[in-house]
Amino acid sequence: MAKDKKMDTADVNDEADLREQTAEAAPEVAEHDRLAEIEAELADAKAAVLYAQAETQNVRRRFEKEAIDARTYAATAFARDILSVADNLGRALAAIPAELREEERIKGLITGLEATGRELDSVFGRHGITRIEAMGEALDPNRHQAMMEMPSDQPAGTIVQEIQTGYMIKDRLLRPALVGVAKAGE
Repeated sequence: MAKDKKMDTADVNDEADLREQTAEAAPEVAEHDRLAEIEAELADAKAAVLYAQAETQNVRRRFEKEAIDARTYAATAFARDILSVADNLGRALAAIPAELREEERIKGLITGLEATGRELDSVFGRHGITRIEAMGEALDPNRHQAMMEMPSDQPAGTIVQEIQTGYMIKDRLLRPALVGVAKAGE
C-alpha cells in the first residue's frame, strides 16, 4: 500500500507538471489562435474594401457614361419633332414647278425657302443629325423600314424608292427611312 501511495504521489506530481506545462503553453496557443483570427478578419476587411472600391469605380463609370449619353442625345425628342418641319419644307420646295421658279416675283421666296432648308441641314449637322442614304442600298432593318415591294430590274431587297428620309443622331437611329424595295423576280 505504501507503494501505491508513492505511485499516487508520483502520478499526482506528473499530472501537476503536465498542468503546469499546459498552462504555460496555453497563452501561446490562445495568442496564436487570436492572431490567426485577427489575420482572417484583416483579410476579409481588405477584400471588402477592394470590392467597395471596385463597385464605386463601376458606379462612377456608369454615371459618366449616362451623363455623356444625356448630353449627346438630349435633343433627340426635339429633333424628332423638327424632322416633320424639314420634311414639309422639302415637299414644298419639290412641289414648285420649274416654270414658276423662273418668275421674278417668286424667285426671292424660293431663294428664302432654299436658304432655310440649307440652314436647317446645317443645324442638323452641328448636332450630329445626318440623313440616311437609302436609294440603291440593300435594305437594312436597323436603318430602313420597308413599306412596299416593287417590280424592278434591281436585285431583290435593294431600295428603289424613298418615301420618307431617315435620320441618325450620332450613332443612334432617330427615324428609319421609309422605303420601297425591289421585289424578287417571278
